[in-house]
Amino acid sequence: MINQLNTPTLDGNSTAEKREELTAYFKNTWSTYESLFSLINNDDAYFLRPESLRHPLVFYFGHTATFYVNKLMLGKYINQRINSRLEAICAVGVDEMSWDDLNSEHYDWPSVDEVRSYREQVYNLVLNLIGTMELSLPIKQDSLAWIILMGCEHERIHLETSSVIMRMLPLKWLTNTEQWQPCLHSSAAPENELIQVKSQTLSLGKKAQDNTFGWDNEYGHQSVDVDDFSAAKFLVSNHEYMGFVEAGGYQSKQFWCQEGLAWLEFTQAKMPRFWSCRAGQYYQRNLTSEMPLPLDWPVEVNCLEAQAFCQWRQESTTGFTRLPTEAQWYCLREHVAGDQHQWQEVPGNINLAYYASSCPVNQHQNGDFFDVIGNTWQWTESAIDGFAGFNVHPLYDDFSTPTFDGKHNLIKGGSWISTGNETLASSRYAFRRHFYQHAGFRYVVSKLPNNSPVMVNKYETSKDICQQLECYFGANTLGYQNYGQQIAQQVASVIAAENGTTERLLNLGCSVGRVAFELSQHFQHIDAVDFSARTIQYGVQLQTGASVRYTNTIEGDICQYNEITLADKVNKVNAKRILFSQADGCNLKDNFDHYDVILIQHALEQSYDPRRLLANAVSRLNPSGILIILSDYNYKLQTTEKSKWLSGMKVNGENLSGIDGLTHQLNADFEAVSIKELTRVVTDSARNFNLSHCQLSVWRAK
Repeated sequence: MINQLNTPTLDGNSTAEKREELTAYFKNTWSTYESLFSLINNDDAYFLRPESLRHPLVFYFGHTATFYVNKLMLGKYINQRINSRLEAICAVGVDEMSWDDLNSEHYDWPSVDEVRSYREQVYNLVLNLIGTMELSLPIKQDSLAWIILMGCEHERIHLETSSVIMRMLPLKWLTNTEQWQPCLHSSAAPENELIQVKSQTLSLGKKAQDNTFGWDNEYGHQSVDVDDFSAAKFLVSNHEYMGFVEAGGYQSKQFWCQEGLAWLEFTQAKMPRFWSCRAGQYYQRNLTSEMPLPLDWPVEVNCLEAQAFCQWRQESTTGFTRLPTEAQWYCLREHVAGDQHQWQEVPGNINLAYYASSCPVNQHQNGDFFDVIGNTWQWTESAIDGFAGFNVHPLYDDFSTPTFDGKHNLIKGGSWISTGNETLASSRYAFRRHFYQHAGFRYVVSKLPNNSPVMVNKYETSKDICQQLECYFGANTLGYQNYGQQIAQQVASVIAAENGTTERLLNLGCSVGRVAFELSQHFQHIDAVDFSARTIQYGVQLQTGASVRYTNTIEGDICQYNEITLADKVNKVNAKRILFSQADGCNLKDNFDHYDVILIQHALEQSYDPRRLLANAVSRLNPSGILIILSDYNYKLQTTEKSKWLSGMKVNGENLSGIDGLTHQLNADFEAVSIKELTRVVTDSARNFNLSHCQLSVWRAK
């Protein structure tokens, strides 16, 4: 096998030694990747698509080199491209396809020789940068050295993904070498058994001060309580999985989820992808060869197949059988001491230390279990999500965020070809559930159906919702104070001046909830009401202590990813005093009543009947109560018939605008107290803003 260098630490005592270490690691990464592609014996094979859901191998051969150039250009570390065409065509579109949404017919792929020449140019460019760049220790995320490490670890990821595609090529296109020898021994499979694991509380997430490179989704923090469970001693072997196949598992719909059934319908699968059956004999395809099915090796399947097996096994098990969660896998990972750069001996079939294939499931023991790391990746039940405090790296903002969609499940532990960052305990990689990696699984059994997968906290991408989140929770913009804070300060000033009772507030048109949160220190109870359930959900989410994620358009398709929490945005808040409700302001239920203050926050101009909404609201006000109306008076025909506008039209031939329209409606029952001008900034993109001068009027019931 090719000796693999440890992923470099970020610290050290000498910049000269660290520069040498980075140079050696880059060379080791590069040569390993090229050694893998040297297994292809005919350039025509680079353009085949043995996996219809992925690009041909010529893309991956060029992709890891173009990654360096594209990131170096983005970071302004270089100012000239090497090959613009190749850097465009091999840049994106790697692993985000479903089974029906990839079409490579329109790609004008470069020749393999063109890619070889390009890779040599990039190799020399990066070596020169490592040798001449400014370097200080520890290496930080905003340094060029971090981008070099990012390129190395990115190529090591594709060492693995490319090998999976090669494993699908017809054998005639591959010729093995001494550096890529598979395991050759196999015997009877051991009987699997369950081992008890005690409950514990885990703290997940890579710390900012950790001294190894990490991807954005690894950082942050999450505390998880794990109940007692039992875990399989071994990875599920080919022998154990054969029971599912021979029992008709692929034909039995009751074992498959809806996604799994759709995948079965599309693929017509009858067995794992790397199995075949000829004349009653089963075989397994490895990287460059085929062998009789090794019954004591781990089965390699996608997540849907692993979940179906668990459902099948459930029928003969007391308790609940399923894949482990990410946290449960970490309970097992405690049986492995340290990380790659701390190992005296590699404790599993990982890091290309033993074979260019899997090996028997009872060969590498880690405490009470076998193959806690290595041999094959292990599918989990957990959809990937960011930990609290997640932040994207500005030069690779789409590494993780596209996978925070509930469709990508985490794989843990690494495989025989996992190197670098992939071998670390903190590593977090995820794939769509129908995808194949060198991945298998072990199952867990619990007494209760608990430890359910963490719900994914998706990024809101709807532009109008994101604009509201940014307007109310974003930073001051164009010199104007955050709009939510402006409103809250004015309301607080009004109630202080009135010196009246402030037990109950109705915040009608509360949007995403910022104003209600700000005012929770001034009122004993706040009903925060909005017609839109989509905006209300974010107030509720923040109220529970969860974070909210949303995007901002920077320019065109380029966006910024934001994550906010209530604790970070509002200094003094008593969230328990707020009840969020979705309701129609024109038809409020009877329980919305007896308010000391009512704040109508841009609800009039967004209502289909603002006159009715206003009348309905003021009827809920206590005697001598305070009515506060915030509006830009921008009524629109697509929302409100003109006959129902309160202003912005002629009445008896005279203009009726803004405050005059409100006065006309309220004069009989209310006394005008004050009028303030507020400025609202709605961000369209980094250089385009919509600015509104909104009017806050205060009225006291007579």
